[in-house]
Amino acid sequence: MRLDERYVPYLQMAGLYHLARLNDRWFRLDEPLVSAFVERWRPETHTFHMPFGECTITLQDVAYQLGLPVDGHYVSGCLTNFHLYIEGGRPAWQWFHELLGVLPPENQVQKFAVNCTWFQETFGECPDGADEETVRSFARAYMMMLLGTQLFADKSGNRIHIRWLPYVARLEEMGGYSWGSAALVWLYRCMCRVANRHVVKLAGPLQLLQSWIFWRFPTFRPTGYDAFSWPLASRWSGYNPGISNKGPRVQMARLKIDLLQPRDFIWMPYSALDVIQVVHPEVLEPRHMMLWRCVTSLIYFAVVEWHQVDRVLPQFGGVQPPPRPALNIDFLMSKDRRGGDHWFPSHLPDWHLHWQERAEHILQFDIVPDPGPSHEFLAWWHQHGKRFLSPEMLLGDPRGIPILEEATQKGAGRVPEMDRVDDVPDRRRIERRARVGTRRSQREVDWL
Repeated sequence: MRLDERYVPYLQMAGLYHLARLNDRWFRLDEPLVSAFVERWRPETHTFHMPFGECTITLQDVAYQLGLPVDGHYVSGCLTNFHLYIEGGRPAWQWFHELLGVLPPENQVQKFAVNCTWFQETFGECPDGADEETVRSFARAYMMMLLGTQLFADKSGNRIHIRWLPYVARLEEMGGYSWGSAALVWLYRCMCRVANRHVVKLAGPLQLLQSWIFWRFPTFRPTGYDAFSWPLASRWSGYNPGISNKGPRVQMARLKIDLLQPRDFIWMPYSALDVIQVVHPEVLEPRHMMLWRCVTSLIYFAVVEWHQVDRVLPQFGGVQPPPRPALNIDFLMSKDRRGGDHWFPSHLPDWHLHWQERAEHILQFDIVPDPGPSHEFLAWWHQHGKRFLSPEMLLGDPRGIPILEEATQKGAGRVPEMDRVDDVPDRRRIERRARVGTRRSQREVDWL
C-alpha cells in the first residue's frame, strides 16, 4: 500500500514512520543464505552458534535497522475479546466497523483475520479531498497492514489479524509502545519454531534478519550497495538474489559460515562515523540506548522470549567470558498459539512485570578498544560449542586452527552481575524438545 503523505503525522505519532519509509525500499530475501544462518540458531540461548563464538540480533540492531522505538509499554493484551478487558472496547467486528468505517465480506474473513487483498482493494488509495475522519480510518488500515505484513507476518503471508484494533483505536498513544522489542521477540520465536526439523516455513521480520547479516558479515554482503541512509536496512533496497539453485546455495553458505574467522564478523558496525551521521537522534536517546544492554523478557502478546545480551558482550564493546547457563523457558514455547481469550498481562504476570522493571536489569561491564571473546571463552567454546555443520570432507578440517594470540591480550573478562530468573521447563514436552535443532544440548540430555 502506497504511503500517502496524509498518513505521516499519524505514523510519526505511532513511532512507525521510519518503518513505513522502508515500505517502498524493501529487498528480496536471499532464502538459501537465511536458511544457512537459521541452522545456526539455538533456541536455548537465542544466539547464532558460529565457529568463532556466539552472536545475535539485539534491540540495538532493531533500532538501527528498522528505526523502531525500543523503550515503552509491552505490546500485549488480548487477541479477540476486547469488550471484556479493555475500557471502552467493543465486540471485535463492531469495533472494526466503527474504526475503519466498513466491514469485510464473509468470504474475506478467516476467524479473526482478514485477507490482505481486501485491505489493499479497500484502503489502497485514500480519496482526494477526504475529510479528517476518513483519513484517520485509512491511516489505521495502513498501520494494520504495516504491522501485519512487515513486522508480525505469519506463515500464511496473506492475512491481517484484528488484534491491532485496540492500538489503532488510540493513535495518540501508539508511540508509547516498544515496537522494537515486539518485533525482535517475534523474530526470535519464529526462528525457534523453525529450528525444529519438522517445521519448514519461516515467518517474521526476515528483512531485519537479512540486513543484520549483511551489516555484520562483510563476506556475505552484496557488492554495489555502499551508500546508505536511514533506517539502515534501506541500504539494500532493490537487492534481488535470484531464486535458482537453492539447494546448492544453502550448502555453499553453510560451508562459508563454517570457514568464518573472528575477523569476518563486525562486532560494532554502528560506531563508524558515516553511520552516526545518518542516524535519527531519537534512536540515541538514553532511555532507548540503555535497554540495548538489558537482560529482560521480550513480549508480544502470548510470545515471551529472553534478551540474553550477557552472551554477546563484544557487540556492545566488551570482552566475552564463558557464559552462565542459559535460562530454560521451554514451557512458554508451548503456549504461544493458545489462549486467544486471555488477558496476557494477567495470564503471564511475572514476565510482564520483568519488562516493567527493565531499567533494573541493565548490564554493567568494561568497554575495551578491541572487543571480542576472551581466551577463556574460546577455550570453552572449542570444547563445548557445535562449531561446524558441513561434512568433514568439505571443510579441510579447520578444527585444528589454534586460538588466536590476540584473544589472550583482551583479558579474562567477567560475567556482569545480573538477577537469576527461575527456569520454567516444559516437562510434558521433553521429547519434542529433543527434536529441536540439529543436535541435543547438554541440558536436554540431562533432562532425558
